[in-house]
This record gives sequence, structure tokens and C-alpha cells, in this order.
Amino acid sequence: MTAITGNDMNEQHIRTISTELSISPRQVSATAALLADGGTVPFIARYRKEVTGSLDEVAIAAIRDRLEQLAELDKRREAILSSLQERELLTDELREKIEAAETLTTLEDIYLPFRPKRRTRATIARERGLEPLAALLFEQGDIDPAAEAEAFVDPEKEVPAVEDALAGARDIIAEWVNENQEAREKMRAHFAAHAVFQSRVIPGKDADGAKYRDWFDWSEPASDSPSHRILAMRRGESEGFLSLRVMPPEEPAVLLLESLFVKGDNAASEQTGEAVRDAYKRLLAPSMETEIRMETKKRADAEAIRVFAENLRQLLLAPPLGEKNVLAVDPGLRTGCNICVLNRQGKLLHHDVIYLQQSERKAQEAVETVKRLIRDFGVEIVAVGNGTAGRETETFLRGVTDKPVVMVNESGASVYSASEAAREEFPDQDVTVRGAISIGRRLMDPLAELVKID
Repeated sequence: MTAITGNDMNEQHIRTISTELSISPRQVSATAALLADGGTVPFIARYRKEVTGSLDEVAIAAIRDRLEQLAELDKRREAILSSLQERELLTDELREKIEAAETLTTLEDIYLPFRPKRRTRATIARERGLEPLAALLFEQGDIDPAAEAEAFVDPEKEVPAVEDALAGARDIIAEWVNENQEAREKMRAHFAAHAVFQSRVIPGKDADGAKYRDWFDWSEPASDSPSHRILAMRRGESEGFLSLRVMPPEEPAVLLLESLFVKGDNAASEQTGEAVRDAYKRLLAPSMETEIRMETKKRADAEAIRVFAENLRQLLLAPPLGEKNVLAVDPGLRTGCNICVLNRQGKLLHHDVIYLQQSERKAQEAVETVKRLIRDFGVEIVAVGNGTAGRETETFLRGVTDKPVVMVNESGASVYSASEAAREEFPDQDVTVRGAISIGRRLMDPLAELVKID
């Protein structure tokens, strides 16, 4: 993140954050000063309560993040003002609007009509001298567009006919519509409320993309779509199996735009309406779709991180089993199940491999091996990894012993088994044996085992 400096902490920022977070300006100012001096969120929350008025880590992090956002906004604001000043486009009214912008989106909407442009259809139409015709049509007076366009026909300027002149004028109007701040704000709100995720399988990808079958012909409102479905559809798109659009129904969106720009019911209004429809399809809709895709991705990422953090929290806070002799099983189908016996201190006593599904003889041997190990080593509980074939292995073990059989989350066990820490602990053992040991130890003391994983 961008470093916070003393220059970022102006009074306006303090008041803004104070209002947004319902925290007193004094607390915001004090926290901002501590952050600017290099204080971290945990340090400030724990050791500077008397300075911040006992703000917790959530409030301090919110102040930090908002300060950084406002600093970025100010940085972009200065860059825009400088650009406009250099090109002699900055008026007092425009400066006032830019300085009053409270979000980056609003700021960019204000700047859009003045942004240096690549060569567009509207740019070409202006070069051909068609802007006066566009202005005349946009006024929507009682005129004959074809008659007015006659004056702009000029083969030397590549305007050979009346229809070419009208088409160029409509291109200019379409750009005006696209760059209108009110239109963009209303269209942005319309997309947020009514856009729909539409996911379709790419022709010929049905077999290869079978894991995305649920989204081969799927649609749902973007406002209600849960994070896991958003991320799944985007993943299918990025892997080349799905085509994904995020759009509202077209007609209501076009009618909304027409209500802003089409003023009457005459020939000029008809030309303007045609330009408005083109502006929506060619310019505004793609722009708004990009924005809502980014917004829904941001929302989905935040929710996914929250869920992951909560799951990790529960995993790390799982109570330790305590000192018991454990039979740890890392399930497998083709390669068999790796099994280890650990003593009450987690030391490896024995390891073996059993096969449950290769043949009846192998399955019977597995039953005898498990019973023997439980008897010989005084096993008190069985730990089974929840990976591939975990449920089948659990069912098998419950039929073999009356000892408790516990499913253990094995996420990261394979990472540990190939790590330097695992090699140091068990230099003479294979990675499969180390993985089974990790599963057993996770049941005995989850936190002590999980801290070994990066």
C-alpha cells in the first residue's frame, strides 16, 4: 500500500473519516499521526490506547485504509488538474467540480470529456467539420436533418453524401452521451441494480470443461450472486471454457438514456435517439460492464478472504487431542493408504501401507494389519486425512476397530511433507510417510503442526 505521509493528513481528510466511521476527529487525527510515524496497527491498538482513545484494531485499520484511499484520490486529482492546466482547458468551474469530487469514479467521470483521446469515430467526424451539425441535431429543434446535412457534404473531407454527414454527427452525439457525468452515474446505478451474470459454454469445450458444467447455461442477478459462483464463472472464463457477460436487459437501459437526452418527437430527436442507442451499445455498456465486473470481483475476493480467514481461524483454534497413541492414515486408492503409529509425544513408532480396493486378499491383509498395529502399540484413536478416498477409508476403519476414528483436515500436509522442516525431522522417511505423520500430529496438537507450513 502507499505510504502515509504527513501531507496526507489534512483537516478535510480528518473530518471525512470522522464522519464516515463515526469516530471523533481527535481520535482520527491521533491515529493518523501514529501511522505516519511508522506505527503498525497491532502496535497502536495494543500500546497507544491512551493516544487513540482506546480504538480497536478494526477502527485503526479502517482509518489507515481510508487515509490511503484519500491520498490516492488527491494524487490523481493533482495529476488531472496539472494535465488540464498544461493544455489550457482548466476553468474555475471545472476546477471547483474536480476539487469537490469525493470518489475516484466521480473524478474520472468529470475528467473523461477532457482526457486526451485516441483517434475515435467522433474525432474523425470532428476533423471532417461535422460538429456544428451534431450540435444542431442535439438541440432537437423542428428542422429537416437531411436538408441541414446537405451543407456538410464535401467529398474532399470524405463526406460524400448526406447519410455520411448524419452518421458522423451521430458519432459525435454518441460520444457526448458517453461522456456525460449524469448519464454515467445513472447508468452505473442501473447496472448495479439490474445487471445479470450470463455464463455460456464455449462451443466445442463441453467435454474439456466438464467441471464447469453447472455454468454451461447459467444466469443470475449480479447484485445477489455469491462470491463462490462469481469466482467459479470467472475462472471458467479465464481457462477458456466459458463466455461470461454482466449486462442488464438492453431495452430498459436504452430507455433510461433516452429519457435524459431525447427531448421531443421530431426528425432531429429521432437522429439523437439513434445516437443514444449507439452510445449505449458501443461505448457506455462496455465501459459499465468493465466497471461492474471489477466491482463484483472485488466483492467476491473480499468475501472469499473473509471465509478463508474464518476457516483458518477455526482450524488454528481447534483444541489439541492431548497425549494419546495415534494411528494416522493418509488415504489413497491406487497407491494405497500410508499408515503411521505415533506415540503420545508424536514420535514415529512404525509405518506401513495398506490397500483397500485392489483385491479381496489385499483388503483382508489391511484389516489384519490395522488390528495388529492397534493391539501391539496400544493405539487409542485413529486419524484419517480428508483427502481423496477419505470417506471410504473412514468407513473401512470404523468397521475394523471400536477405537474413535476422526477425520482430519489435511490441507497443507503435502506442502509440509516436502518442506525443509519435514526433511530435518524425518530425513530417512519418504514424503508419503511424512504426510501421514503430519495428519496424526494435527489431531494431537493442530497449532503446533500448522505453524510449520508457510
